[in-house]
Amino acid sequence: MFSSMTNITKFASPSTSTSTPVQTQTQTQTLSRYESQKRRDWNTFGQYLRNMRPPVPVSQCTCHHVLEFLRYLDQFGKTKVHLHGCSFFGQPDPPAPCSCPLRQAWGSLDALIGRLRAAFEEHGGSPEMNPFGNGTIRVYLREVKDCQSKARGIPYKKKKKKKKVLKTTEGSSASNPHF
Repeated sequence: MFSSMTNITKFASPSTSTSTPVQTQTQTQTLSRYESQKRRDWNTFGQYLRNMRPPVPVSQCTCHHVLEFLRYLDQFGKTKVHLHGCSFFGQPDPPAPCSCPLRQAWGSLDALIGRLRAAFEEHGGSPEMNPFGNGTIRVYLREVKDCQSKARGIPYKKKKKKKKVLKTTEGSSASNPHF
């Protein structure tokens, strides 16, 4: 299907003998934070697929593998998500510790999926076959968001865009225009 996707080491620099000076210059520049995260996330996901029994090539990855990966990541989460039976369910600032599990925060998972979706296409995957853009993943993320907002008592609301305020200079005013 797309052979370049099975080669996770695509990010490695090619030998300098085959690259032009322009290519070498752009490769030695530091990556942006986003690009570094995207590379790290892509490598982590590839390693996860290789560690499955039997190993799964990225070209055969489905949305079900992505869901399993997201659930696997929960064990490394830092966000306390209260269960329905917990006395602190729905309280944003509980007064005492509880035994409820730590999970990955919804925002972190959402950003991760966005980076992996972009990386998939950069490695030769078609947008139509992108398992990270599948509707099942969007539904899962929406359920995580709703569950976490109820459990923590924090509603997720879209942030309003701030209006730009035009500053006037001291020497000019609207009532005294200069012509």
